[in-house]
Amino acid sequence: MRKFITAALAAFICLSASAVTAQPYPSKPIKFVIPFGAGSATDLLARLAGNELTKSLGQPIVVVAKPGANGAIAAAEVKRSAPDGYTFLFGTNSPLAVVPNLMKEAPYDVMADFTPVTFLGENTFFFAVHPEVPAKSIAELVAYAKANPKKLNYASGNTFAIVATTLFASAAGIEMEHIPYKTEPDAIVDLLSGRVHLMNSTPTTVLPHIKSGKLRALATTLTERSPLLPDVPTLIEQGQPKLPVGPWFALVGPAGLPLEIVARMNQEIAAVLANPEVREPMQAQGFAPRSSTPEELKSYMIDQLAVWKTALKAANIPQQ
Repeated sequence: MRKFITAALAAFICLSASAVTAQPYPSKPIKFVIPFGAGSATDLLARLAGNELTKSLGQPIVVVAKPGANGAIAAAEVKRSAPDGYTFLFGTNSPLAVVPNLMKEAPYDVMADFTPVTFLGENTFFFAVHPEVPAKSIAELVAYAKANPKKLNYASGNTFAIVATTLFASAAGIEMEHIPYKTEPDAIVDLLSGRVHLMNSTPTTVLPHIKSGKLRALATTLTERSPLLPDVPTLIEQGQPKLPVGPWFALVGPAGLPLEIVARMNQEIAAVLANPEVREPMQAQGFAPRSSTPEELKSYMIDQLAVWKTALKAANIPQQ
């Protein structure tokens, strides 16, 4: 009888363990790690997507901010996480294309340490100045900067802003001092106070202040005018060359993520990005949502690593 009870207990434990491992995915909260802080465009977009995913998946999406090092801190955390489908990087071009080219010893290999899930979309940026800067167009800004060498400075809260502004200044033949910030919400405080003069930023950060008159928009970095500020011309319209890089978002997991989880998350996010209740609030922030297959994202990431390598070199930004 004792042997029978022992065997029965062992069988029960095995069955219980099997039941646990066989639980349908997801069976607990999922973490979206973001590379920028609270209040950033990345934070807002991750929460918009996460709120809808919570409904369809039946589990909470928890947004965790890990700002710093151009997104390398957030990406490295996801790299170290278990490939079980409960930790993803809701990332941007910064950690996924810039860091590997910018850091001499990057803490990860993008193509080896992550599993592509889906592209998420592209974002709008605006060149905005403090009202004390006597310029109402890019031409006037360039003329003022040339007449006052090194008098202007500019803030940045991400790598696209750094590269785009550096390339713009180089093409225009002007010199400005760069003042980097960890995130856009940090930088906007000094732009509003006038301690910095110019910032290339997402609508999430600058649009309310442009509409209130506290800042002035001079241009959008898109190839077409933004419906958010249709009266603001593009850089190209104002005689500036097209920027070779752009800001984009993607969802990736750690290496070794099971194919069935990749397929499930890809399908769920495609549905979320197609939902007007999500698309419209995203578009109101200047974001153009667009999903992809994992294979399309992989190919895009490979291409962007090369594109950003060239852009960083053209901008004379050395490795750190």
